[in-house]
Amino acid sequence: MQLPAHIPQIILQTKRLILKEVNQEIIDYVFTQWNDEDIMRYMGLLTVEQLAVDKEKQQGGYTTYRIKLKGFLFILKETNEVIGAAHYHTWQPLHSKAEIGYAIYIEEYKNKGYMKEGVKAMLDFGFTEMGLNRVEALIGSTNEPSLKLVKSFGFVQEGIMRDHYCKDGVVQDSICFSLLKREYNQ
Repeated sequence: MQLPAHIPQIILQTKRLILKEVNQEIIDYVFTQWNDEDIMRYMGLLTVEQLAVDKEKQQGGYTTYRIKLKGFLFILKETNEVIGAAHYHTWQPLHSKAEIGYAIYIEEYKNKGYMKEGVKAMLDFGFTEMGLNRVEALIGSTNEPSLKLVKSFGFVQEGIMRDHYCKDGVVQDSICFSLLKREYNQ
């Protein structure tokens, strides 16, 4: 499925990935104009349960007057398959900051460097094209791959947010990291 010409979409490329923009306008179009099968294929959703969660998010609205969403689907050049995504899910243009979140959806593509490749493209884009000065990452204290990833880019740990989120019915802390534009070594 293709987006209509009147909806612009940013495309970034790395050595192995195509990153296709996902924003509120694109999400609204996809979820209101396409059938469930096409939505799942386009967004890289693997189950009907994931589709239901994303539909609920779309209906609730990702964007407010102060907070915006800008994300990118990670598409493997070799197969044209959506393997993951990264989002600036709390982008605050007024304050030149955003929180980044990311995931590789398919187990066989984890630990192969795709996330590092895609997040680097996201950081480059965020600091240059979006005018970000600060990128934040809130990471569970047991999420070793994510902790390793942000440290590889030079993110600095700022503190711990106690009982910050609930995963699988268990309340957990988040470690707060930030990366400032002046600290980012492209």
